[in-house]
Amino acid sequence: MTLDKKYILGKDTKILIVGLGMIGGSYAMSLKKQGYRVTAITKEADSVVYGLEKGMIDEGAFRVDEGLVKEADLVVFALYPHTLIEWIRDNQHLFKSGAVLTDVTGVKGSIVETVQGMLREDVEFIAAHPMAGKERSGVRYSDDSIFRVANYIVVPTGKNTERAIEICRALGETLGFANISVLSPEKHDEMIAFLSQLTHCIAVALMCTNDDPTIKNYTGDSFRDLTRIARINDEMWSELFLANREKLLSQMDLFVDTFTKLRNSLENGDSETMREMMRLSTKRRSEFDK
Repeated sequence: MTLDKKYILGKDTKILIVGLGMIGGSYAMSLKKQGYRVTAITKEADSVVYGLEKGMIDEGAFRVDEGLVKEADLVVFALYPHTLIEWIRDNQHLFKSGAVLTDVTGVKGSIVETVQGMLREDVEFIAAHPMAGKERSGVRYSDDSIFRVANYIVVPTGKNTERAIEICRALGETLGFANISVLSPEKHDEMIAFLSQLTHCIAVALMCTNDDPTIKNYTGDSFRDLTRIARINDEMWSELFLANREKLLSQMDLFVDTFTKLRNSLENGDSETMREMMRLSTKRRSEFDK
């Protein structure tokens, strides 16, 4: 039986955001607009000040605040993977009994099992991944409009209850995501290795290939579009890559094989193989425009 989403994420739900960066701030912005009580804990005092000044949060703290944690029905962690694990380990004694925890982290396999394995039995962690973002970090770049054309992935395990899964799904709907999917942690990490992490690797490698300082004077839309994500948070993305190492390496190897096939067809003057790959590329890309 599907639970009533309006009931399980009613306006009396108190929501705590831990980590008020661009994504955490965008969550807060959207939820506050819709009348929820939204609080935040983040390490930067000026982020709390900004969130309060802009009306994104009702209350905030730049260190763990027992009162904010104890009142929260739903806690959203917008932290690096290792920080999320440490934060929950050190502060889980403060959670309200029955509280639901979720996250925005880009890799799951190395996180979900650890968190669920150490968490109190009366508190539940249900993983999620908003497939939205910007090349800029920090609360000042918060923008809840990025959710409207984006995908949101709920990532349950056998330890999750239907209630928590529906709360997580309802959160995605409330935030206005265009599409909501459900994947296992294993399948999520496989998909993300290809769809997100590999694409960032390609963009980084491309920007590191040519050191001619004048290329910006000749660049067209194709290069700008392809390298948009090359302006990257090195600390966060290197941690995500390493946390999903085997799956990302597998996808990188597949890409190298495919790129080598294209290169060899060019070297051998094999226009038919090149055209066949281009036709397949065009057909698959057209599905994104429907």
